Amino acid sequence: MTKTSLAELEAVAVVARRGGFRAAARELGVSSSGLSHAVAGLEERMGVRLFNRTTRSVVLTAAGEQFIETIAPALAAIEGALENAGEHVAEPSGLLRLNMALGAARFILQPLVLEYLRRFQRMHVEIVTDSELVDVIANGCDAGIRLEDRVPPDMIAVPIIPDMREVVVASPDYFKQRSIPLHPKDLLTHECIRARMASGRIYRWEFSKENERHALDVPGRMVLDESGLMLDAALSGAGIAYLSERAISPHLDSGDLQIVLSDWTPPTPALCLYYPGRRHVPQKMRAFIDLAREYSRKGSLTTSVSLSGANK
Repeated sequence: MTKTSLAELEAVAVVARRGGFRAAARELGVSSSGLSHAVAGLEERMGVRLFNRTTRSVVLTAAGEQFIETIAPALAAIEGALENAGEHVAEPSGLLRLNMALGAARFILQPLVLEYLRRFQRMHVEIVTDSELVDVIANGCDAGIRLEDRVPPDMIAVPIIPDMREVVVASPDYFKQRSIPLHPKDLLTHECIRARMASGRIYRWEFSKENERHALDVPGRMVLDESGLMLDAALSGAGIAYLSERAISPHLDSGDLQIVLSDWTPPTPALCLYYPGRRHVPQKMRAFIDLAREYSRKGSLTTSVSLSGANK
C-alpha cells in the first residue's frame, strides 16, 4: 500500500484554506495541475472525495471537512516542531508572507523589507496586498500591516510609525493666485488633486477640530491613484494635495510646499505590524518584529509616498 506523505496532507490543507488549486499552488510553489493530480491521487487511495470541484469553486465535502479538522492539529504540531528545531540555527531562513494595503507596502518596502533581506540572506519575503482587511492567517500569511484602529483585537500589534499625519499642502506658486483656506469648506473653491483609492472610490479628505468633523469630496479637475504623482502635481503648482507629512518632509523643509489647515489635521493611528499571539512566534517572524521595533525607536523611516492609502 502506498503511504500518504506529509506533503500530500499539507497540500490538502492549503487547498482547503485557499479555496482553490491555483492559489494553493502559488503558495506551495508547484503547478496547479500537479497539485490537482496529487490531491486526486490521495482521494483515490483513500476511497473518498475530499473536495467538490466545479469550474468556479473548490469546496470541501463533509468527509473533507472532517478530515481537515482531524489532521490540522497534527500539521500544526509538526510545523511547530520544525520551527522549534530551527531555533538552533543562528540565522532565520524560509519564507515570510506579509499582508497589507498597497499604500503600506510602498511605505515599508525600502526601510523594512529590503533591510530585512539584507540582514538575513537565507530569508525570502512575499508581500500580499489587499485593499480590504482580511484574515491574514486564513490567507496563509505570517503577519499583517495596517493602521492601528484596523488591527483585529485578537492580534498583537507592534507600532512601526507612531507619529503619522496627513496634511493639506500646495506650492507657494499656487497660493500666489489663490487665497489660503482657513476652514476645510474653503477647499470647495480651490483646485484640489483628488485621489482614487484601490477600491475604486474617490477618497474624501478628513478633517477634525474639537467637536467638528468633515469628510469632503473636494473639487478638482485631476484624479490620481498614486501618491507620488500627487506629490509631483502639487510641486508643479497644479493644486492642493492631501499627503503624508512624514513622506513630504524634505519638500516642507525646502519651502517647495507649505501646509495649510494644520490645526484641522490631527495625527492618525499608528501604522502597525500585527501577528497572532496564540501561536508560537518563529525565528523568522521574531527577527522582523525586532527590526520593526528598531525602526520605530529610531524614527528613521523615510519615504516619498503617502500613507493615505495604508488601509485602502
